[in-house]
Amino acid sequence: MKTESLMKCKILLYIIIYAGLSACTKPEVPKDFRDDGLTADIYPDYADVTVPRNIAPLRFRIEEQAQQFVSQLSSGNVVCTFQGQDVCPSQKQWEQLRNASSTINVEIYLQDKEGWKRKKPFSIWISADEIDPYLAYRLISPSYVTYEDLTICQRRLSDYQEKVIYGNMINSTEKDAQCINCHAFQQQNPRRMQFHVRQHLGGTVISYDGQTRKVDLKTDSVLSAGVYPAWHPTEQLIAYSTNLTTQAFHTLDLNKVEVQDTQSALMLYDIAQNKVIPLPSDSCDLDCFPCWSPDGQWLYYCSAKYETNDSLPRSTDILLNYEALKYNLYRRSFDAGKNTFGPKELVYDAAAIGQSATLPRISPDGRWLMFTQGAYGVFHIWHNDADLYLIDLQNGNCRIAEEINSPQVESYHSWSSNGKWVVFSSRRDDGNFTRPFFAHFDNEGSMAKPFELPSEEPEYHRQLMRSYNVPEFIVGPVEVSPQELAEIIKQDAVKSQ
Repeated sequence: MKTESLMKCKILLYIIIYAGLSACTKPEVPKDFRDDGLTADIYPDYADVTVPRNIAPLRFRIEEQAQQFVSQLSSGNVVCTFQGQDVCPSQKQWEQLRNASSTINVEIYLQDKEGWKRKKPFSIWISADEIDPYLAYRLISPSYVTYEDLTICQRRLSDYQEKVIYGNMINSTEKDAQCINCHAFQQQNPRRMQFHVRQHLGGTVISYDGQTRKVDLKTDSVLSAGVYPAWHPTEQLIAYSTNLTTQAFHTLDLNKVEVQDTQSALMLYDIAQNKVIPLPSDSCDLDCFPCWSPDGQWLYYCSAKYETNDSLPRSTDILLNYEALKYNLYRRSFDAGKNTFGPKELVYDAAAIGQSATLPRISPDGRWLMFTQGAYGVFHIWHNDADLYLIDLQNGNCRIAEEINSPQVESYHSWSSNGKWVVFSSRRDDGNFTRPFFAHFDNEGSMAKPFELPSEEPEYHRQLMRSYNVPEFIVGPVEVSPQELAEIIKQDAVKSQ
């Protein structure tokens, strides 16, 4: 009996030793292979992308059938070889590769019944232009009625570290639930942040240089509390749109949801004075999504003019005629000394070509205006035809940003602090979930092929049943903790004037 047990232990030991030796065997590139001339199908698609030097390792899965897989990444005199469908360079390997030269060459070898074949090699180009170190976004489930697990998060872009800034569940109960949205920062500064808390314990949370408070922005002079924010680049001011929105669901259309303004306008909030200043506008105008020029002298926004049928409630009339809403881009001059605005000026007439423009965002150098355009409406995140466009503010020329668009939705977008990178929301992966994509931007307004936010596991985004919402660059981490924010949210909101 003892001899039999001893024999079993020896066999088990041999198996463990053999497995260990096999695991330590360095994969080798096959010497005999044939070229098939086709680029490998990989996810995420990182073939021929340009990435910043300070981005996390790009890890991907080979989406092809084969008996064996061997991949090689090389840069200068650095060579890293991987075995298996998942190609996952470590942080150390990635740093060695990106520091060796400005080009990482990728070769993928597959073994089938006919032997080894090499897919068409591709490159990953390393840009000297760094990206802001953090990205803030909201993670939201694909349900329209449950949002208990909704969180505002921050991701460190040099690796895969993700932390919660604040989450719905912290102060929600089964009886009293809340919703958080519309996070925004002044010039990507994590110490100057705002977000809204809706429903239970509602108010706007504003954190400014270590001082955080919850404010009630609704006054008798405005339509609603602040909704979509835009921080002034230098002053303690936030521009908001005020909105009364409705939501409707399609049964046959490929666009799942319609979100429409029934009324909207603009207002300015003075943080230091705790004062709300409404902007004058025509009652037929629907003003939304403000955005400041980098010098703070202009407020850009989108606006549609809609005269309702008096025989119907306004919300019903707009719901029945949602495709008639066409938004143009406007701007108003701003006097920071007096907190006053000039008359509106037309910047881009989308309605004249039967289109609708929304979400204007201006590059840090003040030259380029990026916006989203679709057939109608203002909430293009739900419209499959939505694409990103660019206006050169030096000459007024407008073009579609073909380099970064896809057959699916492209919507919310923002600029890095140095203006060399753009992050935008896209549903190109599956048509249902929005993911952040990044693209390099040069001085002449051209963009490189976009790449998806890198993940520690290549399949992570396909298994994550949440959408990324409102991606915004920040130059450092938000340091106020979720628990500190929770305690502030429990307090009564300070009433604005």
